[in-house]
Amino acid sequence: MSLVGIIVWLVIGGIVGWLASLVMRTDAQQGILLNIVVGIVGGFIGGLLFGGSINNGISVMTFITSLVGAIILLAIVNLVRRGSVR
Repeated sequence: MSLVGIIVWLVIGGIVGWLASLVMRTDAQQGILLNIVVGIVGGFIGGLLFGGSINNGISVMTFITSLVGAIILLAIVNLVRRGSVR
């Protein structure tokens, strides 16, 4: 993977993680690093569940897939941490 590819992962991961944290109302608890991690892991989860990946190219569909995966990740974390999905 090239340096440009890694930078794209970090930027898109940060945006996806931030949007997912807004949807799940966890934005105040997360910093930029956690947003990036949530976005990247969410993209991986979304890719496993729905197919497609940002590695195949950035499109609206891969962005939405990553966002849904990140929301699922935050829901699971909330469920484990609090016993309910906010």
